[in-house]
Amino acid sequence: MEDSKHFKKEDKDTKQEPLGLDDEIEDDKLILKSQDKGCKGYPVQKKTAIMSTLVKTVVEGDKESTEIPLPNVKGSILRKVIAYMQYHTDTAPKEIEKPLKSANMSDVTTEWDAHFVDVPQDVLFELILAANYMDIKPLLELTCAKVASMIKGKTPEQIRKLFHIQNDFTPEEEEAVRAENKWAEES
Repeated sequence: MEDSKHFKKEDKDTKQEPLGLDDEIEDDKLILKSQDKGCKGYPVQKKTAIMSTLVKTVVEGDKESTEIPLPNVKGSILRKVIAYMQYHTDTAPKEIEKPLKSANMSDVTTEWDAHFVDVPQDVLFELILAANYMDIKPLLELTCAKVASMIKGKTPEQIRKLFHIQNDFTPEEEEAVRAENKWAEES
């Protein structure tokens, strides 16, 4: 990782401590600040950070801004998003074919990306929210593809169980919905 000299490494993939107040920031860096109370921010190369359309828009609107507040993103999730952006700064994300050809993410994308989204469900959904909020299209597509791979080939009952969704349809309503959407089961 390019920015490793600016972080105290705790875990090889995602845990990084932000810089202290006395640490210097280079001109080509931005500070991304999560919603976490007391967050000092995470220094990121500008060319990496502008992978986020939100960040790019802020920077283009105010050329002097170096700190970008991201009030809708938790620190732990922001660190993962930064890891994704750092990896893909010089390695273009592989386009994901739709519909998915397999439920195995390694068949759909690169090994690195498949491993990146191999996370608990709550983290995956937080990554989706962060990618959407920060407007990082390749990350949003990757995380949504992971959810699609989780439901591919499953019955509605299995999907409900997987995502802890309560079935609030009466048997008659459920049968009516199935009849209306019979085409979806045929594909």
